[in-house]
Amino acid sequence: MFAQVIQGRTSDAEALRAAIDRWAQELAPGAVGWLGSTLGITDDGRAVAVARFESAEAADRNSQRPEQTRWWEQTQPLFDGEVTFDNSEDVTVELVGNPDRAGFVQVMQGQVTDPARAKELMAQFMHEDMSAFRPDILGTVMIGQDDGRWTEVIYFTSEAEAREGERKEPPPEFQAVMEELSKLSVGEPAFVDLRTPSLHSPGGG
Repeated sequence: MFAQVIQGRTSDAEALRAAIDRWAQELAPGAVGWLGSTLGITDDGRAVAVARFESAEAADRNSQRPEQTRWWEQTQPLFDGEVTFDNSEDVTVELVGNPDRAGFVQVMQGQVTDPARAKELMAQFMHEDMSAFRPDILGTVMIGQDDGRWTEVIYFTSEAEAREGERKEPPPEFQAVMEELSKLSVGEPAFVDLRTPSLHSPGGG
């Protein structure tokens, strides 16, 4: 699997959301290998989008389409200044429910000193145990990036239920894993709250 994380700032959130919706309606049907896209814009204008494809080759084929080029030429001016693109083939998707129904999305970003060990630790969060502990989480997308950096996209039923879930005391086994993950972290992870996410997937809107 391949994922691209796109980040920038915008002064026109409504127009940017409309551009993403137009891509889903007009260009997505011809995007072979496209698996889904998430876009959100924070209250202060930070825009984060994550697009997933079956492979890097599929993503490249999409980027070469003339209609994709035209769409980006029209969309890029909606960003204020530089737009960054982070590409990765280190992508893990964990689904408990339907993320397209998420009412709130949180993007976490950080860096670890030992990505392989961090991945082993993350795998210890079993589906069944996590869904019982945090039923507000519909799914996650974990993306490994260069130099131990990572981006995780977490899909919640709603912000209110996510905040309630954050206040829960995790089981001892979860605490041990989180403590070891914390020791591998370089600084503190950043949290980006997307309160009105645009969620698109093949056949899902």
